Amino acid sequence: MNLIVIGEILWDVFPTGDRLGGAPFNFAAHSARLGHQVHFVSGAGADPRGEKALEEMRRLGVSTRWMARTDQAPTGYVTVALQAGEPHYTIHRPAAYDFPALDDAQLAALAATQPGVIYYGTLAQSSPAVRSATRRIIDACPNATTFYDINLRPANDDLSLVATLLCQANLVKLNEDEARRIASAWQLPASPIEAFCRALSSRSPIHGVCITLGAKGCALLLDGVYAECPGVPVPVSDLVGAGDAFSAALIDAISRHLPPNEAGAFANRLGAFVASRPGALPEWTEADLDRL
Repeated sequence: MNLIVIGEILWDVFPTGDRLGGAPFNFAAHSARLGHQVHFVSGAGADPRGEKALEEMRRLGVSTRWMARTDQAPTGYVTVALQAGEPHYTIHRPAAYDFPALDDAQLAALAATQPGVIYYGTLAQSSPAVRSATRRIIDACPNATTFYDINLRPANDDLSLVATLLCQANLVKLNEDEARRIASAWQLPASPIEAFCRALSSRSPIHGVCITLGAKGCALLLDGVYAECPGVPVPVSDLVGAGDAFSAALIDAISRHLPPNEAGAFANRLGAFVASRPGALPEWTEADLDRL
């Protein structure tokens, strides 16, 4: 399957060093490892971090063809502090990923890939340039499934923006805290989880809702069929990128037409494996997931 992924690529700056990340890029890299052709729409600065990011993209099998190079802002970076394994982020903006650039010829070439899925999150969509590029891509690819991975971050959690982004989504993924906030803001039933999923999916054009439940696993409503999938117990190294790996596995499973219980179980396994290793992009094989 061809995937178009739109959003931030940035360096997670840990006390121990820098690691390439950003939720959309983590999703892209895991999707490439799952065998999909990924077209990543973002930006890198005209700086050493930008050059290194492009090198790492190529190494991980993610196309750099749609990456804008800009001197309007530096390559994105985030300061990460881990507290009891949970990541806490300080996001530095403006960043190069706020300035994607697609001319008409590039847009036509991107649409010609006939993507099965278009992915976007919330953080980068606060940039007008990113929002405009996303809308143009969606309009140019009417047969693609749009997947919105909500991923709210401090100071990047505007629910009016979330409402706008939901209006163009077919599949939505969020966590328990995000579900509670949305339920409160839009007067949807917060519990049981199935009732929330069905209420949210009743908003056209959404036909799939996934809620991640941490160690408890996930809940998935897909085309009217609901399942709760138990988590996979692992010793946690850190949780950076585990949700993005989960998303990649979920989309892979849905593309293979697995039923919700099997799709959720597969996504749980990849998310758990990444949580058990340091960093967002540890090496893994199908055998690693089978052992879980």
